[in-house]
Amino acid sequence: MRFFLCEIVARIVAIYLFVDCVQKLRDGYAERKIRSFNHDFLVSLLDWTGQVFERDNAPARYWMEMGHQAMCLLGCVFVTIFGWWTPTG
Repeated sequence: MRFFLCEIVARIVAIYLFVDCVQKLRDGYAERKIRSFNHDFLVSLLDWTGQVFERDNAPARYWMEMGHQAMCLLGCVFVTIFGWWTPTG
């Protein structure tokens, strides 16, 4: 039962993150700017706005963020389709 609930929760979270990544990528292509993803939890709590990279001003960082969102999107698709692998030992 625990494995089944873990699978459902993992897929629900993956679907939510998939939709979020699609929206960020779509907005990034349309507006030519994207908000950065912050790995530091404390900084993300204190700084709600985040850093914005525009395609014309910082093209390398812009494409790095777009690539990060695309990789996250692919990971979410994989988890949504195949589920979450838990090691058995």
